[in-house]
Amino acid sequence: MEEHNIKKSYFVSDVHLGAPDYDDSLKREKRLVKWLQSIEHDAENLFILGDIFDMWFDYKHVVPRGYVRLLGQLANMSDAGINIHYFIGNHDMWIFDYFEKEIGLIVYREPKEFTLNGVKILMGHGDGLGNGDLGYKFIKKVFASQLNQWLFARLHPNFALGTAHFFSKRSRISNGNFEEHYEGDDKEILVQYCKQTLKKEHFDYFIFGHRHIAMDISVGKNSRYINLGEWVKKPHIAVFDGSKLELIRIN
Repeated sequence: MEEHNIKKSYFVSDVHLGAPDYDDSLKREKRLVKWLQSIEHDAENLFILGDIFDMWFDYKHVVPRGYVRLLGQLANMSDAGINIHYFIGNHDMWIFDYFEKEIGLIVYREPKEFTLNGVKILMGHGDGLGNGDLGYKFIKKVFASQLNQWLFARLHPNFALGTAHFFSKRSRISNGNFEEHYEGDDKEILVQYCKQTLKKEHFDYFIFGHRHIAMDISVGKNSRYINLGEWVKKPHIAVFDGSKLELIRIN
């Protein structure tokens, strides 16, 4: 558990830079950077809950092409003393130590509990939690394998990243076919995960991404589940001002 005396904390996830193509991604990156610039004056914490990139791989000596506006902005915010917490998602799970060393981000691979001004929050990307989705959990283990990561790193970046982007372009987020709908409490895996967790320990808020549906719903007595949605079609962020946590659509 980590204690923070905060002014404001901001939350964002699932921007999926790189998808579906260069032009759309660049517009989204500029929009994200503009929002980040707008919060610099009052942000003490920035929580990035994964899948900011549609694909990323940390090479030892090279950096994937693009995203210089975002990386520069995050570096400026970190240098200014803003705490930037980055939770690995399923599209950017091959982030290793570059962001920590070069930008100063704090990187997490599992959900983590924070206490902000006395308010308990459990947050993470949201993938692989709870029961079900066994196919994805198997694939995640394959990609998390250090042997597979080592083998991928042996490929020339032009071929490796080209292949990765080819498969990325076949995803739902790239072809636009991701009109997600809330399926009800009993079928929403993250809702069930929150309710099961509350049986063991109370949290005031659960904050996740991954689901691509912006939502703020009650999961128990004085406990809410917030999903940050996605930025390809309906950008949302969340902000905590020390007492209230609010989900906001970016217009």
